[in-house]
Amino acid sequence: MTSLSPADDRLITTFGRLLEAANRLERRLDAAMQDESGLPQVWFEVLIRLARTEGGQLTMGTLAEEVVLTTSGITRLVDRIAAAGYIERRPCPTDRRVSYAAVTDAGLEAVERAAVAHARNLRKTFAGFDEDEIAQLDRLLDRLRERPA
Repeated sequence: MTSLSPADDRLITTFGRLLEAANRLERRLDAAMQDESGLPQVWFEVLIRLARTEGGQLTMGTLAEEVVLTTSGITRLVDRIAAAGYIERRPCPTDRRVSYAAVTDAGLEAVERAAVAHARNLRKTFAGFDEDEIAQLDRLLDRLRERPA
């Protein structure tokens, strides 16, 4: 009789499938977004988060958490997006250590154009899922996202 190896743990396989699905979707949707709007997917993620935020700005730390990057990673990314004119840095009036990334008018226009193509591509991607399945997926992903570390 053979015993199962820890590498055979079902959750390891499940997690691997989740990563594979996410990576394939990101690669496919990133290519489509760049072809159709000229924006990389990660730029879109930054711009949509800023556009949906009251005042159109987030602290660099909050933005890093939301797009799951290190502080140095978000700094480099914000610098590239700012060089394109889609966002700008703003100092915090009450704390010199804090700065904000804020979406510009050009950034709002870019994210609106990209969102049309992205929504269309997402509808194609999820065409085989009904509303209940998408709602269930949302609930499960929220549970995973909200679990403490």
